[in-house]
Amino acid sequence: PRMLGAFCRHFPDIDVQLEITNRAGVVARMRANEDDLYIMSLPPADIDIVVRPFLDNPLVVIAPAGHPAAGQRCSLASLAGTSFLLREAGSGTRAAIDRHLQKLGVEPKVRLTVASNEAIRDLVAGGLGLAILSRHAIAADPAADGVCILDVDYFPIRQPWSIVHLKGKVLSLPAQAFIGELLQAAG
Repeated sequence: PRMLGAFCRHFPDIDVQLEITNRAGVVARMRANEDDLYIMSLPPADIDIVVRPFLDNPLVVIAPAGHPAAGQRCSLASLAGTSFLLREAGSGTRAAIDRHLQKLGVEPKVRLTVASNEAIRDLVAGGLGLAILSRHAIAADPAADGVCILDVDYFPIRQPWSIVHLKGKVLSLPAQAFIGELLQAAG
């Protein structure tokens, strides 16, 4: 959204529509060819698409500020009995987490699934458990959100944000300009 804001300031005469939904919703929109392009972290493998990774999207373990493990390296095993708040099934973040933890042979104790990164972050700050979220969903100073990022073995999970569109899609000039802005902003 911040990159879209910069784009809109740079091109104020372009009308922009934004639909924020989980991965399942984005894939459904893609199948129906509803949009020029999509920004997602886990592009589908069964659709003929163009995928351009452009921004690192580290998934980190967060805890309430002042958590006993804050500031020290810890293992996943040491967090085994801890409750986790995770994104809902259908979210790209949840799919990446599930795939990563399955590879490690770890099954988290899920206390709650929530469809909002902001709600998860606030629930963690309130002491309901730990979570795994995109670093982009947390303030530059995590303490400002009432959370801390834990230094956990095998984290962060590295999965880039990608610009995705249907392979046969003829992109509009504004969509092409937005892609150029995203690639330039991401360096």
